[in-house]
Amino acid sequence: MKELLRSTDPTILAFASALLEGEDIDCFQMDVNMSILEGGIGIFPRRLMVRAVDLTRAERVMRDNEIPLGR
Repeated sequence: MKELLRSTDPTILAFASALLEGEDIDCFQMDVNMSILEGGIGIFPRRLMVRAVDLTRAERVMRDNEIPLGR
């Protein structure tokens, strides 16, 4: 898996995940459980991962929808 995007904003991650699902690109959020350790204040960014073969397509979807990749 490759990192597609990194953000502390859960709405961006949810929107990006929905867009990828619409394009039949599997994705997985990492570092979600870090919110337990940080107390939910949003210090640690979450990462959205995609398969290596889907990375180029996924980056194009993000660019087309003006979602910053944050890496």
